[in-house]
Amino acid sequence: MCGIVSVVSNAPVNQLIYDSLLLLQHRGQDAAGIVTQQDRKFFMHKAKGMVRDVFRTRNMRALPGNCGLGQVRYPTAGNAYSEEEAQPFYVNAPFGIVLVHNGNLTNAQALKAELFSTDHRHINTESDTEVLLNVLADELEKATRGKTLRVGDVFSAVRQVHKRIRGSYAVIALIAGHGVLAFRDPYGIRPLCFGRNAEGGVMIASESVALDGTGHTLERDIAPGEAIFVNLDGQISAQQCVDLPRLNPCIFEFVYLARPDSVMDGISVYQARLNLGESLAKRVISTVPPSEIDVVIPIPESSRPSAMQLAQLLGLPYREGFVKNRYVGRTFIMPGQGVRKKSVRQKLNVITSEFKGRNVLLVDDSIVRGTTSREIVQMAREAGANKVYMASAAPPVRYPNVYGIDMPTVEELVAHGRTVEDVRQIIGADALIYQDVDGMKQAIGKLGTNLASFEASCFDGVYVTGDIQAEDIERMNSNRVKAEEDDVDTSRLALPNHRGD
Repeated sequence: MCGIVSVVSNAPVNQLIYDSLLLLQHRGQDAAGIVTQQDRKFFMHKAKGMVRDVFRTRNMRALPGNCGLGQVRYPTAGNAYSEEEAQPFYVNAPFGIVLVHNGNLTNAQALKAELFSTDHRHINTESDTEVLLNVLADELEKATRGKTLRVGDVFSAVRQVHKRIRGSYAVIALIAGHGVLAFRDPYGIRPLCFGRNAEGGVMIASESVALDGTGHTLERDIAPGEAIFVNLDGQISAQQCVDLPRLNPCIFEFVYLARPDSVMDGISVYQARLNLGESLAKRVISTVPPSEIDVVIPIPESSRPSAMQLAQLLGLPYREGFVKNRYVGRTFIMPGQGVRKKSVRQKLNVITSEFKGRNVLLVDDSIVRGTTSREIVQMAREAGANKVYMASAAPPVRYPNVYGIDMPTVEELVAHGRTVEDVRQIIGADALIYQDVDGMKQAIGKLGTNLASFEASCFDGVYVTGDIQAEDIERMNSNRVKAEEDDVDTSRLALPNHRGD
């Protein structure tokens, strides 16, 4: 999961892109990068770290031009510690192209070999984004055959790219002297939308919140398989580039990943989470009578809408029982010291008065490894809770994700191969209530109009691209980003932005 953005304007875009990346920071905190174009020349700055740390005044001044793009990175494969793998990526031919990508190519290794042996292109990193860029560059070269680039050539190249690459991908590319290209995979797994501001400037971004926060009005989402091209005057051309597109957005975007103030594929993320709370309330009633629950407490932060809706429907008080420390940093290892892992207790602190002597229902957006849930249940007991019930707004996470979310291996998933009762015992709760898969899909799906279904593989084991085998998952797991011993495990998903279990 990454956040990507592009702006075409009649004024300098460096500040707009910077502001947009701040609004998309929740989608990746490992690295950030911006590239701008002026007089057919690219200006780029990228580095590891948060947006506010990567870009100083001197860096911003070195990014002139009225067109550009940017990315915040959350790595799922390759080397998380390599500055070289921060995006954007650049290739000089044809025309000069810079590219940012959100998603994960499931056939990246095969493509890398093909690019070397057949297309004579060198890939210098382990990033699938560099592979994708070179596939696009190769197809643009074939489509133009050394002639002037036309919009039709761009769409022809994208059509061929779709035929070669597999997996999930939302892509934005800046072609020197011509404009910005954006396209989305045939299943629309990863999000991408665009809009305009009052001056006619065009923004393309992963989430609508980037448009809202910078004075742009959302026009629409880019459709699955569709490509749009924005020339340097801000004129937009669009074309469907696959024969059988199907909208199957990643359901985990609505459960956890996206900001609640975003709208994706016509669905309000906030309303989706309210609906999940409504559906979950019905599950709670069948397990624990509401009369046995004194208070509903969310585990910060993305579970709050679900917890509020659940509490309202059950007629129970809603309280904040955990305070999140937003400034947990890196654990520094001094000579002679052992590794000190950061615990949940450094990230969350309890408000004892909300627990003491009460039967509490804790609500989380999902439970993945279970280790954090177990510690949170223990914290509630130590704060004096009489009984601790746990409810998850998402179903059990039983399968790995291969489309751009760094899910653990099946051995690390607490629900894999276990019953709900098994998981309850592991986390130490008095009762454990999960959302069911169909209930989750119905709760969110009824908010959309053009959905074929959802990409929900981590819950139901169905990989919508239809080309994922056990050996593919094993191979991709071997390429997963590994954490260093002294790194903060910033969430149960190893996502950069801790917002819950």
